[in-house]
Amino acid sequence: MNKDIFLTNNLTNKKEKFVPIKENRIGMYVCGPTVYDDPHIGNARPLVIFDILFKVLKCKYGKNSITYIRNITDVDDKIIKFSQDNKISIADLTEKIIKNFNVDCKFLNCETPSKQPRATENIDLMIKMVSELINKGFAYENSNHVYFQVNKFDDYGKLSNKKPIDLIAGSRVEISENKINPEDFVLWKPSNKDEPFWDSPWGKGRPGWHLECSAMSKKFLGDEFDIHGGGIDLLFPHHENEIAQSRCANNTKIFAKYWIHNAFITLSNEKMAKSQGNILKIKDFRDTVNGQVLRLALMSAHYKQPLDWNDKLLIDCQNTIEKWYDVYLPLKKKSQIPDDILSPLYDDLNTPGYIANLHKLFDKANKGDNNDKELFISACNFIGILSETKNEWLNFKMKKSIISEEDILKKIEIRNKARENKDYKEADKIRDELLDKGVLIEDKDGKTSWKIK
Repeated sequence: MNKDIFLTNNLTNKKEKFVPIKENRIGMYVCGPTVYDDPHIGNARPLVIFDILFKVLKCKYGKNSITYIRNITDVDDKIIKFSQDNKISIADLTEKIIKNFNVDCKFLNCETPSKQPRATENIDLMIKMVSELINKGFAYENSNHVYFQVNKFDDYGKLSNKKPIDLIAGSRVEISENKINPEDFVLWKPSNKDEPFWDSPWGKGRPGWHLECSAMSKKFLGDEFDIHGGGIDLLFPHHENEIAQSRCANNTKIFAKYWIHNAFITLSNEKMAKSQGNILKIKDFRDTVNGQVLRLALMSAHYKQPLDWNDKLLIDCQNTIEKWYDVYLPLKKKSQIPDDILSPLYDDLNTPGYIANLHKLFDKANKGDNNDKELFISACNFIGILSETKNEWLNFKMKKSIISEEDILKKIEIRNKARENKDYKEADKIRDELLDKGVLIEDKDGKTSWKIK
């Protein structure tokens, strides 16, 4: 693939040609979960979007040229509160949620990142960064708290395209008499009784949330790297604060070169969030919806546009994949995907455009030979679709069905006898019973076939 990659960079508010800092060593950091509760569908969108970007980058530059880091925040105020409210240890809580999160990622057919570091494994790096910020005059200590002094960093607000005073107004700023200025944000805080803590020059405490990503990205990707991603809700203050503390600690002109953010998922046009009480957890779909269906649904709108989640969306994606499996065959070797097919993904991850190309390839495969089918399946596989065999797809549908295959065949046998006896009322009754249980039957050329809808 010789085509250039273009990405919308929120640091410049422009769609730009992607030019890596070092062509053979591309770094991408994406903010991962804070593990106090199981991820919801809104959390699933960046998992799928940045998984696709990971695939596109490997296609362009080679799989060994990309380092993809997705962190796990396993120490945080939300984690502490949830563990206390639910009378579960922090260790047990975080291990449980991390395990469930990894199952969700597999369910969505996301590749494992190059590294998935935990915050608690890198506290020493965070303490070192705080010390550097104090020594350079960008941070100060007061009453065992350490704060970053925002007015010392001239470029603060560049990512969010606002002045600090505008950012503070209307945002949830932590009020504290320990701060010099209200916009200053915490780098280190003392731990209360029964809270996790680490020894530091400022007493027993724990890091601020923003600091964690700065330390872990530096460890695995260096002082400067190519892409930083996450949901649009992280743009301010999290990503803005990351830039400030990282550039000041590392004495660099940039932190990440390209900043990519996906838009929200909505329910009835309202943002999906735990605080709103309108969440749908990924795990709640596992027994009823194939992961491929969720994945296709999550890429059905451009990542920069809101995606409204509803039953029709899932039904449409289910029907699409069901249709696509009609031409499925196992691949001995994946086909080379032409540039004109891949081009929408290279143009700012235009997943709807790529799906439109898949529909065209399907039409050709449905009328063509095995070469056409192999190209179509390879193109689906590229974005993590048709990754299961047809039997695996059918077996999942059977598992979620409320009727066994044995019972289906018995009812079809009874129906066929009723039709032989010209008892069409009974035959229609059995057909409708099966339909109510999600089984479609078709009579053709004297034979009856069935499938799970």
